[in-house]
Amino acid sequence: KSQLLSAEAAGAPAEAGIPGAVAVELVHNFSLLHDDLMDGDEQRRHRDTVWKVHGPAQAILVGDALFALAYDLLLELGTVEAGRAARRLTTATRKLIDGQAQDISYEHRERVTVEECLEMEGNKTGALLACAVSIGAVLGGADDRTADTLEAYGYHLGLAFQAVDDLLGIWGDPEATGKQTWSDLRQRKKSLPVVAALAAGGEASERLGELLAADAKSNDFDSFSEEEFAARAALIEEAGGREWTAQEARRQHAVAIEALHAVDMPHRVREQLTELADFVVVRKR
Repeated sequence: KSQLLSAEAAGAPAEAGIPGAVAVELVHNFSLLHDDLMDGDEQRRHRDTVWKVHGPAQAILVGDALFALAYDLLLELGTVEAGRAARRLTTATRKLIDGQAQDISYEHRERVTVEECLEMEGNKTGALLACAVSIGAVLGGADDRTADTLEAYGYHLGLAFQAVDDLLGIWGDPEATGKQTWSDLRQRKKSLPVVAALAAGGEASERLGELLAADAKSNDFDSFSEEEFAARAALIEEAGGREWTAQEARRQHAVAIEALHAVDMPHRVREQLTELADFVVVRKR
């Protein structure tokens, strides 16, 4: 939807953004197939993941095929605008891959700064959403200033989305998320609530740091009980990581909305982009 609204924000018909919408969705699904395999996730949206059903090799190949198809779809348009759109999608994909690599490396580090975590999440989530909100405008003939401003909206919206996702990764209802309880803790992810809690200082923060350091050296981590994961989640909350992340989601949402003011667009389109941003930060958690 954001790609179609992007085209309309540039004064073009919504249909102009359809190839961009499909291309971004193909890249998104390419990343999810590989992400599920790298994280060992067996469920997504209450269904078995591709690697779980068909094996790792097939999941990698299908992901690669989606990636190639996304660029074929754009470039076969043969227009100057399609070339510009493909360049933006290439940049976003490169950042997405950088973010995934950072995410994996952080799982094996004892400490990650809040700044490093935000950079990783900006690459992993913000870049693709930024592209999604600008690519339709580019295909609709928008100049770089308009596309860059819409991209800023999408980037900050992506950071808000990821902050909420990080909350769901620890405290989300499995019935709503389709993942296990405490899923990010089980994967030792250095998500925003964890990183913010460790940076906060104080007794709960120090105790959490001690537990996570011991977890990194443990050979029995996979057999931890629900109570042990719940105890770690409670320390994250006590140290302030949960509230800090919720506030960060709201802050990034506000920055995203502010970016929209720099683009002259139809009132209806502005309203729908605002509603999209509102939805991101009020998802069930």
